[in-house]
Parts: sequence; structure tokens; C-alpha cells
Amino acid sequence: MKMRNKFRKPTTLSCIAGNRCGLSVILWTLIGFLIMLHLRYMVKHRAVQDGGDIQLHSVYHPVFRELEMVEEEYIKVPPPRKRSPRAEKRKPRRPTTLIDEFLDESSQIRHIFFPYLKTAIDPRKDAGNDSFYYYPGRIWLDTDGNPIQAHGGGILYDEITRTYYWYGEYKDGPTYHAHKRGAARVDIIGVGCYSSKDLWTWKHEGIVLAAEETDENHDLHKSNVLERPKVIYNKQTSKYVMWMHIDDVNYTKASVGVAVSDTPIGPFEYLYSKQPHGFDSRDMTIFKDDDGMAYLIYSSDDNSELHIGPLSPNYLDVTHVVVRALVGQRREAPALFKHEGTYYMITSGCSGWAPNEALAHAAGSIYGPWEVMGSPCMGGNKVFQLTTFFSQSTFVLPVPGIPRLFIFMADRWNPADLRDSRYVWLPLTIGGAVDRPLDYNFGFPLWSRVSIYWHKKWRLPWMWTAFTGQK
Repeated sequence: MKMRNKFRKPTTLSCIAGNRCGLSVILWTLIGFLIMLHLRYMVKHRAVQDGGDIQLHSVYHPVFRELEMVEEEYIKVPPPRKRSPRAEKRKPRRPTTLIDEFLDESSQIRHIFFPYLKTAIDPRKDAGNDSFYYYPGRIWLDTDGNPIQAHGGGILYDEITRTYYWYGEYKDGPTYHAHKRGAARVDIIGVGCYSSKDLWTWKHEGIVLAAEETDENHDLHKSNVLERPKVIYNKQTSKYVMWMHIDDVNYTKASVGVAVSDTPIGPFEYLYSKQPHGFDSRDMTIFKDDDGMAYLIYSSDDNSELHIGPLSPNYLDVTHVVVRALVGQRREAPALFKHEGTYYMITSGCSGWAPNEALAHAAGSIYGPWEVMGSPCMGGNKVFQLTTFFSQSTFVLPVPGIPRLFIFMADRWNPADLRDSRYVWLPLTIGGAVDRPLDYNFGFPLWSRVSIYWHKKWRLPWMWTAFTGQK
């Protein structure tokens, strides 16, 4: 039986107590002020008409409704192939998963992940209302009718030529294993470059940084590794600077390489490689901030953490400054971007060619601290989300003229035939429900959600085509 406590003190607040009451009032006033600031931050949305930006007053603006209507995927795993009783006794079969089917080059449903050539995106054919649609996972042809080879790449918008340039690994060669336990690989061919005015029709500008065929001691000898090239422009020197991951066949060199060119379409002159700040460096990217300062972000300490450091004023080297981020979290494939003063980053786990779950991160400074916000993937199904739609991040591109809208660029690797790896481009938005509960550190910091939406077919809003002069 519940007893009343006759000694319980009254809970009403008496102000005759003086200082104690005054401190309580001040404390609660401060907490209320912080909550109001937080609520104001959540509902505040930019409404500008500056530089062609579209006025967006709500995260539910019609511009985003179609992009945020995610699609679901229902893929049935085929029945397992028959095995002999002896094989079954020696090693009982475990249930086959959708990830197993994705990695199995002889899978009966492989065409779902790697659609046939007849479904390719072909900009040479004017499909009327079907033009300018992205089909994640399909073969994407350039204006010559060849599959685009720009894997692990990034995009530079060149203000001089008012053109987009897509740089990436040119993998149009046979896939093999250097040794029995080695990862699938293709000999270095070089860095491919493609140009576009509309982000849909791409012209091949050639291989702008080519492999070295004869000198086995050269970083770019075909037997070595060149991955994740990124290019930025330096206004002070009027040079285009390329950074990339350079490694040997056994991934023990773990360095970055630097090349430079007078034009965005090269040829780029290779300068050198090094281990930045004296640390090993594998998956990497570079990021140019609004003030012109550029940064190198790379996986280090055997991929257990990320390192972030500014580049020199000419972008040709790192400085002595470096900070550690996401220590012990084993993240790679960083893709960094910025929105309204906040830095965001998408990373993947470390699982070789096999896909895994992406995570979104946010920070008030590029040096951190970086908060983990969880998976940004929405739609498809649970397996699609846990595998980042069977792809790995490489770059996040802001869409000019439409605040909060970005293009998430990822690679769907095909380790059985790396030249046939596909591109997964999807809409990424910032806004909506926050990714931290209100009682987390008094509600601060609270980052707007980063969302990547799955679509079998999608296109940029009509404002973008009007912005670029396309129909």
C-alpha cells in the first residue's frame, strides 16, 4: 500500500530565500533562452534571391518533394544452387544474403545491380522527356558512345570556362589479382577527364595524367596504384592542382601524389609523392573552403582514423598543421562539403570492395570535433541502406542555384570486372529533423539531418535546367 510522506517538503518556489531563488531564476532564464535559440535555428531557413538562388522557406518546399519521395526495393534472393551431399556435410551452407548475391559474379540477379548495356544512359539519343534523368547503377555513356571511366573521382567547376570537369580513375583494362590474396586491381592507365555544361552530357577530354609504361621506379608505373584523384584551382598561381592516393601493388607505400597543369584538361605534370605529415595515407580527398584555403583529408594509421590538414598557399604541399578525427572508428572514402557555415562529411567503413554502411558527420570547424550523425541513406530497403545502395562515397557536389541540394556521388564497385564499375548519383539534402535528441548537451549542437534518397530514376529540379539554359 502506498503511504503518504508526511515529512515531504512543499515544492513551490519561494522567492523570499533571496540569492538561491535569484540564481534559479537566472539559470532557468538561460536555459529557456538556449531552447529558444535552438528552436529558432531549427525553423530558420534562408530566403534569398542572391546570385540566382531559389527562395526556399521550408524543408517541405515543392522543389524537394519529388526528390524526397523515396522508392522501395523488393528483391527476392534466388534459391541456393544444389550441392552434393558430401559438400553439404563438409561445410553446411549458410543462408544466402543480398550482399552475397551482389558479390557473386554468377548470381542470377546480377543484372539488378549491374544492368545490361541496352539500358545505358546515352546522351546522344534525344529521349525527349527522359533526357537529363539519372539512373543509378546503369552504364553511363559519354558523347562518343563509350562508358565513362572516372571512378573514385570528383568534380571541379571551372569559373573561367564555366564548365564542369569530372576527374576519375580510368580503369578500362583487365581485372586481375597481383597475388593469391591480393585485392582485385587494374593496371594504372591514368586519370580520365570529362567536361559538361549540364552535369548529364559528358565529353571525354582524354587521359590528363597518364601512366608510366617503362620506368618501374616511377610512382605512376602501371604496376602501381593511383586512386581517388581530385582537382582544385589556385587563383594565386593560376594552376590546376591534382591530388591523388599513390601506392604500390601491396598497398605499403600509402602516400599522396601531386600533379599540376595550366588548363583543366591537362596534360598534368606529375611532381612527387609523400606520406603527408609523416603518416600513412590511403583513401583521401581535398576540400577548398570559401576563403580559398584548401585542406587534405586522408585515412591514416592503418585506416583507423582520419587526418585533416591545410595545404600550402600554392596547394602543392601540406603544412605542418594536422589534426586527428574519428579516431578508432575505421572510416575511409571521405567526401567533405559545407552548408551555411557547417562542415559535413560522408564516410564509409573499411571492407575492401564489399559495400558497407555510410555515416554522416558534422562539425562547426573543419578541424572538428566531428559529430557522428548516423546513416544518411533513405529508401530502397534495409539492406540498401546498410550498403549505401551498394556503393561507396567519393564526392558531394553542391547544386548551384538551389540551396541545401547536393549530388551524392558514389561508386558501385565491380571487383570481378573493375572497368564495369558503375556510378551512383543521388540527391542529398540538408534539413528536416535533427539527428540529436533535445536533451543531448542541452540540445547543442544540433545538426540538421543529412539525407540521401534512393531513386531508380531521378532528375534535378526544373530550376536547375533553367539555371543552366537546358530544356
